[in-house]
Amino acid sequence: MHGAASGRHSRKRLGGISELTAAVSKKKWLLLLFLVLLVGYVAVVYRSIVRQSGKDEARPADAIVVFGAAEYDGRPSPVFKARLDHAVELYHRGLAPMVITTGGAGADPQFTEGEVGREYLKAHGIPDDALIAETQSPDTAESARRVSTIMRANGMRACLAVSDGYHIFRIKHMLGRQGMTVYGAPRPNSKPQSAWKRNEAVFHEITSYTLWLLHLS
Repeated sequence: MHGAASGRHSRKRLGGISELTAAVSKKKWLLLLFLVLLVGYVAVVYRSIVRQSGKDEARPADAIVVFGAAEYDGRPSPVFKARLDHAVELYHRGLAPMVITTGGAGADPQFTEGEVGREYLKAHGIPDDALIAETQSPDTAESARRVSTIMRANGMRACLAVSDGYHIFRIKHMLGRQGMTVYGAPRPNSKPQSAWKRNEAVFHEITSYTLWLLHLS
């Protein structure tokens, strides 16, 4: 009797170990599958961002939308200035009758990126009645929502998005979700010179795009 009971106990113990081993193995496979899918997702988005950054899709549209960047005491930063200069060129080529600048105040209580951009464009030959400034958005996603509202209110459907090359992929998806037709018009020479900085910029975009997809930004 004692031997039979001991055998049953051993079989139960072996069965429990087997079930535990199977559960651990299943978790490992699920983790491996998740990592494979994650790497695949990152690779696809990375390639899409880089591919989009190299496209100049400038063509006639309803508006040119300049996405904001830093400004210093009412003056655009070098990056923002380069975006605005590109918008001036596109406007004078006759590709759109309106230019929309975007961006809120950030850390500056006196000026907004949208206002600074509008004043800069006005000083560079674009008439005031061809300019609209969006001045409330704190980030790209909110800029896209507010710009879409402005465009719909003015009967606009298509725009040229002006920003840095790696930023265009995210902008197109955000404005596209709002029902806008978007063509990328990246500012010239916007990609960082070093491979490290280029990868850093792309992975920043992957992270921001993913957070937006997950409704976390």
